[in-house]
Amino acid sequence: MQKGRVIQSTGSWYKVKTEDKIVESRLPGRFRLEGKEVTNPIAVGDWVDITINDDGSGSIEEIHERENYLTRQATHGRRGEHILVSNLDLAFVVQSIRKPKMKEGFIDRFLVTCEAYEVKGAIIINKLDLATKSDEGYLEDVQELYEKLGYQVFTTTAFEIDCLTHLMETIKGKTTAFVGPSGVGKTSLLNAIDPNFSEKVGEVSSYSNKGKHTTTFAKLIEIENGGYIVDTPGIREFGLFNIEPWELSLYFPEMLEPRQKCKFNTCTHIHEPGCGVMEAFEAGEIDPGRYNSYINMLESIGG
Repeated sequence: MQKGRVIQSTGSWYKVKTEDKIVESRLPGRFRLEGKEVTNPIAVGDWVDITINDDGSGSIEEIHERENYLTRQATHGRRGEHILVSNLDLAFVVQSIRKPKMKEGFIDRFLVTCEAYEVKGAIIINKLDLATKSDEGYLEDVQELYEKLGYQVFTTTAFEIDCLTHLMETIKGKTTAFVGPSGVGKTSLLNAIDPNFSEKVGEVSSYSNKGKHTTTFAKLIEIENGGYIVDTPGIREFGLFNIEPWELSLYFPEMLEPRQKCKFNTCTHIHEPGCGVMEAFEAGEIDPGRYNSYINMLESIGG
């Protein structure tokens, strides 16, 4: 039996990195999650125990308990949740200042998921080279808002290595996810962090004699300065999963203290009398954009 980490999954085969090699491995039927609302029984980042078969392939015998994970609502008509990656030290939501324009709602949904599943979340605002004079005040406000809430905010451009020095030191030796919609410059950013990144992605993606890999999945890539980066496909929307309306405010740091003053334990903070969160909002202690994000999320989960 050998311990290894899942560095890529296509849903039927898994690449497992052991101490000395990468083993193409399959998952026995007994691990299939019948009746459970999850699309993938094993996620990239999972630690597993495998046995080696006569043909050199592996058989996954045990899945270790996850320390944490990032999940989202399943897409393409499927029910339940899809686990993006597990056992993370840090997860970045990547947005661009322009082309496409930054979406604070996406940032907030991502950070709520991080809070709910015990992942340390942070923010990257990329394409700083496209910022105009009129963006400066807005950028400062965004940085101040999220840093006050306890989140690190990095402003970057893939074309200036000086902009990336702090980011590269932060991720050194860690398992880090970069999540964002297509077009925000995530690939260029990752190639700037490790010039061989795209080449390594290609190496991981090439399955020998296992059929054509046609679906895009997350990949765990080892980088030059130590640690792993999770390369995820572009995500258009970040659907919350398994969060009840009454608990959503638990994942907004600025609401934790005010919600203790609420008259009702199941207060949703939009219409109930004696609501501490609404009182704090009306007093200017909660940012209007963040409160609006909260309301939008509440509506999306049936609140």
